[in-house]
Amino acid sequence: MTILENDQIRVSVRSKGAELTSIFHKASGIEHLWQADPSVWAWHAPNLFPVVGGCLNNQLLVDGKTYPIERHGFARQSTFETTESTATHAVFSLRSSEATRVHFPYEFEFQIIYELSGPTLTVTYRVLNEDEKTVFFSVGAHPAFAVPFGPDEVYEDYYIEFEKAEPLQTHMLSAAGYFTGETRPVATDENRLPLTKHLFDQDALVFKRLRSHRAAIRSRNHDHAVTVDYPAFPYLGIWAKPGAPFVCIEPWLGCADSEGNQKPIERKEAIQHVEPGRVFNASFTITVS
Repeated sequence: MTILENDQIRVSVRSKGAELTSIFHKASGIEHLWQADPSVWAWHAPNLFPVVGGCLNNQLLVDGKTYPIERHGFARQSTFETTESTATHAVFSLRSSEATRVHFPYEFEFQIIYELSGPTLTVTYRVLNEDEKTVFFSVGAHPAFAVPFGPDEVYEDYYIEFEKAEPLQTHMLSAAGYFTGETRPVATDENRLPLTKHLFDQDALVFKRLRSHRAAIRSRNHDHAVTVDYPAFPYLGIWAKPGAPFVCIEPWLGCADSEGNQKPIERKEAIQHVEPGRVFNASFTITVS
């Protein structure tokens, strides 16, 4: 376990999946990350790579060949190497191998970088192309934040406050986890999305190309908040297991497939790419205030 710490927050990261396991706010004594109760949802904050969401037939189509790939990719199940570590900074690395080539036929290094500054944790995804061809991929975050923050509150005391007031339309998912092509409006109070136990009865809320690039979890009872800023991520998922005491705010560069015919990886919706010898970077932040 790698621990990063300053005078305001302490975070822990495990080597499996380079996954955050704790975001502890010292002044309030509050643990803000869901603690992965296996009877409810056994993850804290999985990192999604090289796909986000599900692929049709659980396959990637690359250069005319199909490769088996699980929902959200293999990074979250992989062991990362810690290549740098200081009191407030750590770099975790996953390199291509025989195991990854079975699912993703590219030569790459996937780095996840964590950096503390005051009350803010910056998470950077870096993809290094070590191949002789363009590498196509998706990448995203899935942090689960514990709600309510304290024992004297209930889930319904909380809401998600978006940066801007705008109409929210969620893109509907089938039972298999693929986009159906349908949308439905999501009721808000100006720029506030109230949290309720039934908000996620029809799976995740998926928003595409919002004008807002910030979302905060807030209570009606106090000013303490957790804010996620995601300027480089045009897709956003919000999810919780129905009735569970957490909510995920998920910045994505990629998304699930739509129902219909399988598309080659370079034509998948929201696909990213990096040229040979080049490096891709995208960052988001989590701030406790």
